Amino acid sequence: MSSLLKIYINGTEFLKYDKNTRIPGKQRQYLDGMDLDIDEGIELNGEIINSPNKEQRANYVAMSSLLYAIGQQSEDMISATCAYLASHLPELKQIRATEEGEEIIMDLIFDEVN
Repeated sequence: MSSLLKIYINGTEFLKYDKNTRIPGKQRQYLDGMDLDIDEGIELNGEIINSPNKEQRANYVAMSSLLYAIGQQSEDMISATCAYLASHLPELKQIRATEEGEEIIMDLIFDEVN
């Protein structure tokens, strides 16, 4: 089983994150806070979800935090969101983001490794 989480943007590999990376205490606190915020409910694709499941949480984190961090070129935030995704969905292998005009399509891939 691969220990890598691969991030693709518009078909180009952007990042390989090692899921076995140790999470420093400050980052762990940030992730715990993110989980508490998500517990309050999220908006995903225009729909309010009061009790998001694991995959909905992962989609939300990927769409809101990861894409924002990539846009801001914030390595700490990219690392933190990848750590969140890897710890909450260890079977996740890839995230593929594709821009289609003003819209971004995000796919979480569980069964594919390149």
